[in-house]
Amino acid sequence: MRRTALITGGSRGLGRALAEGLAAEGWNIVVDGRDPEALERARAAIDAAGPGTVVALPGDVDDPIHDAALVASATGQGRFALLVNNAGTLGPTPLPPVAELHAADLERALRTNVVAPLRLVQASLPRLRAEHGAVVNITSDAAVEGYEGWGGYGATKAALEQLSRVLAAEEPALRVYWVDPGDMRTRMHQDAFPGDDISDRPLPATRVPGLLRLVRERPPSGRYQVEQFLAPEVDDAVREVALR
Repeated sequence: MRRTALITGGSRGLGRALAEGLAAEGWNIVVDGRDPEALERARAAIDAAGPGTVVALPGDVDDPIHDAALVASATGQGRFALLVNNAGTLGPTPLPPVAELHAADLERALRTNVVAPLRLVQASLPRLRAEHGAVVNITSDAAVEGYEGWGGYGATKAALEQLSRVLAAEEPALRVYWVDPGDMRTRMHQDAFPGDDISDRPLPATRVPGLLRLVRERPPSGRYQVEQFLAPEVDDAVREVALR
């Protein structure tokens, strides 16, 4: 029976590219997105990429009912072995300094970037435990660096990283990864730099081979950068000890 992966935010960008890559490796795929038309285009592309089944559910991860439907769909496909929390929000743009960051905007970003992944992890754990599966939480260097304007988004990603770190300690039979894909040419990145030319950033598809390698090789739980798995030769010592 084919393994199943649930990938949030799969209608475009890294989520869609990863879904296509996993489909090509034979996985069943469940994806979601807030834009039904973009999600349908993604579903068709993912379906064409591989032999497994593809389920695309329009909706917002901020909605607990939608999250429950996603997990039920992934469970129904059989061998639900991978949860990728990729959906996220920058919050208000242009990115405000901390002194001007509204509490309500931070609360909304926390719901999307932290609370929704937590809810999906909790609902998925019974099946992931049974399959000795993995959780991949997409993070950012903004979680660990002090970039001007990135206080709100960075705070949400730092919280997601700490949840991931503790989950890894509490669930040693699983693999829990918090993964920084690096800068990419995505709509979110463009929103962060309105008016700037970001054509020099790599396309999301260039990050996918590294993520696929991570999923295949199952190194110890921890924080990784995709670049570690894109290099032609990866030092075993580096791969076996997650970045902390």
